[in-house]
Parts: sequence; structure tokens; C-alpha cells
Amino acid sequence: MSQVHSLPTSLFLTEQVRTAELNAVNSGSVSLYQLVERAGAAAFQVISERQANTSRIVILAGHGNNGADAYVTATLLLEAGFCVKLQASTPSNPSDELTCAIHRFLEAGGEAVKFCGSQIAEAEVIVDGLLGTGITGELSAELAIVIDAVNKSSAWVLSLDVPSGLNPDTGSYTTAAIEADVTLTFGALKQGLLTGKARHNCGELLIAELGLTGYLPEPSATQIVCNQCIKALVPRKRDAHKGDCGKVSVIGGDYGMAGAVRLAAEGCLRSGAGLVTVISRPEHQLIVSATRPELMFWGCELVDMEVYLRLGWASALVIGPGLGTDDWGYNLLKAVDLSDKPCVIDADGLNLLKDMPMRQKDWILTPHPGEAARLLDISIEEIEQDRFKAVSLLHQEYGGVIVLKGAGTLIYDGNKCVVAPVGNPGLASGGCGDVLAGVIGGLVAQGYSSMEAACLAVVIHGGAADLAARMGERGMLASDLMPYIRQLVNEI
Repeated sequence: MSQVHSLPTSLFLTEQVRTAELNAVNSGSVSLYQLVERAGAAAFQVISERQANTSRIVILAGHGNNGADAYVTATLLLEAGFCVKLQASTPSNPSDELTCAIHRFLEAGGEAVKFCGSQIAEAEVIVDGLLGTGITGELSAELAIVIDAVNKSSAWVLSLDVPSGLNPDTGSYTTAAIEADVTLTFGALKQGLLTGKARHNCGELLIAELGLTGYLPEPSATQIVCNQCIKALVPRKRDAHKGDCGKVSVIGGDYGMAGAVRLAAEGCLRSGAGLVTVISRPEHQLIVSATRPELMFWGCELVDMEVYLRLGWASALVIGPGLGTDDWGYNLLKAVDLSDKPCVIDADGLNLLKDMPMRQKDWILTPHPGEAARLLDISIEEIEQDRFKAVSLLHQEYGGVIVLKGAGTLIYDGNKCVVAPVGNPGLASGGCGDVLAGVIGGLVAQGYSSMEAACLAVVIHGGAADLAARMGERGMLASDLMPYIRQLVNEI
């Protein structure tokens, strides 16, 4: 029976998984060494299924139970007739599990040697059992050299539990981390493996649950995937009209930035909003209306009663794309703050918000790491070192629903944290964030709650990017997403 399963939606902290292991052991249902054996057997299964014809396998074993997993994997490979070379430094104070795993490896005819860069360079398959979840602080010089050698090799790399060097709770690393082709995580899915640098370092993510599922507590976060959204977007009634489908006012587009507000507005339409008005500089009417005549337009030089009427007309507001940070944008943001409508704030709206002490429960903020850093007055590096902490701090400071964009977007409403491992690097292009803001606004206008709209929009936006990327990630434009957004809001 297969020991490798599809990914669950529940995400956990490392400490929660360790506690589950101890609870399972204390219940008498399993021993720690049996958990090691199960992990090794799952790794053996992955290698034998995916790399059955390899002739040169290098196993890298560390000092802890991740090293024990590696020794068990090596033993099973040897017994199956694979050519295996195991590299490890001599453990100073090995656990009982590691001692037993080493003993059985030696009994099977295996031999452990010190780390050797030339063997790593020549390997066809490398199994990373150096650190797992045991990373604390800076890497030793020896491990940094080994990890660098692995990353420079052309081998297929399998990491056991966690790519060595990577923090499984945050998805970041300090010095370096293994860049795996496949990561086989054990026990439960760690929250950091789906966001930040982990999106690159983990490669394909698999899980072997090892029988711990019944011992896990409430998850620290959840992941959202497309098949969860199937029941969320219901078909329209056959007698629906445009007034039933939500009205959005999209505010932005200072001089020279008409494209941003235009993209956000079409994002609203493509997500299903019935009516969309753009409030922008009068000079931008031709750009907006000529390229998308379905959009209404109001030229705004000053925030007057007509602007307030158009804010009051809407079911939801989107402000920020191309807004600028001058008085024109500042006054529009103040007007939006005075309205009682749910609002999506993006781009320059977020940059202005930093200097406007405002906190609301009905808005959705959509910062990328640079904007998040400005909102919290810290560095981008600090944001990316712990995205979960950053999204929590943003909510504490500003309220509402926070959508921290990036590789593995985080959505947080103060109670629930959702990770969306969707999309691809093709989204690293101007205007893509404006489209996302528009999709969120369009869904809010159709009656979805702020959290529902944010989660659905991120998945739809990322899914559209994956469809658009079939023609390549480089050169993908924000406007390329539009037909796929329409496709997905109907498929989902």
C-alpha cells in the first residue's frame, strides 16, 4: 500500500508535529524508531518509483533523526540492489534511533564516509537527510559547503522532511538551503513549505503521514486549492440582470498611470461584476473607454459631491492602482475612508495609508513585500524572513483582511490564516497586482465576504497565471490573464 499521499489542506508548526509524535509514542501505538522506519520506507518508495534506473545514489545523513531517516533509506536501497554511497560526519551524541539505524545500515553491508564534494558532483540521485526540521541559527561551515555542492550538482535531489537549511515554520533560510527536486515531508504538512523561498527550494512537495494524523492538534494554518472553491461560486439565476451582480467603483490612475486602473477595472468585470465605474483623471477617459467600452468613466480633478455619489452608488470599492501619492490620491483615499462600503486597497493606496492612521474591519489590504515593509516600517528582508509574523502584524496594525502577496500568498483575517501556493513567476510583471485587486473587488460586490473574496480571487488569479504560462512565463502580461479569469470563474 502506498505510504505517500496527496497533500492535505491542514498546515502545522514543527512543534505541533513533534508533540503529535510524542503523543503517538506515549499512546503505545508506535515507537520513535518505527516512525523512522516508516519515513525511510516512504523515501525508498519515491526513489524506486521515480529513479528506478539510477546507478549512483549519494545519501547525506545528519546527526539527528533526519539522519536516521537517511540511514534507513540507504539500507532499503542497498537491500534492493541500488548502488549507494552514504556520507556523514561522526555523530557525537547520537539518539537511540540514529544508533539503531546506523547499526542496521552497517549490517546490510553499507559503509559511511565523510562528506566528499567529488562524489556529490558525480551523483545521479542525492538524498538530503542532513538537517530536516532541526535547523537552528547559522549553518556550520561544513554543512554550508555540502549544501553548495548539492545545489551545483546536476543530480535529482530528494529532501527528507524539509530541504536542509530551510525553516519549516517560515519558509525562509539564513545562510543557504538545499534546492530539492522533490521534498517528502513526514507526519504533517509544515506551514512554511508552501510560501516564500520554500516555493523554490522544495520542488514538488509530497507527504508521508506516518500514522500521526489522529494525534495532530488544530492546524496553525490551512492551504487553499482550486477544488475547494468548486461550491463557492454558484451559477447565476436564469433571471439575473446586471444590477444583481454587483457594482464597483475603481479609483486611481493619476497622470501617466491610466493602465493600472484600467486593468483593475477589467479584473472586476472578468470576475463577474455587473457594473464598473472608473474614477480617474479626465485625461484618461479615452484610454479606458476606447479599450474597454463596457467600463463607465468619471473624470475627477477634485473630490466633489459627484465623486461621493459614485462611491455611494457602488457595492464595493477598489482604490490604489496608479493612484499616486500626491494630494489628488490622498484626498480620494480620505473620501473612500468616509464611505461605508467594503473596500480593496492596493498599490499607492497602501503607500498613502502608511501616513494616515486608519484601521477598518471592512477593507482588504493587498500589499506585496515592499508595500508590507513600508506599512510596518521594517525591511523587506524582515518581511520575507517570517511572512506569517508579518501578515499578523499587518492585521494588528490595520485590521480587515490582509493579502500578503508573493510566492505562496498569505490571507489573514485575525482568526484564520490561509496559504495559497498558486501562480508562477510570470506574475512578476507590472499590472498583475492591479488585476488581483480588481478580481477581489468584483467578488466582494457579488456578495462574498471579504475573506471569501480574497481567498477565491487569489486562487483564480494564480490559476489564470498558470493557464497563461502555457505559452511561457517570460513575457506574460497582466492583460493575458483576463480570458483565463473568465474561464475559471465559470469552471469553479
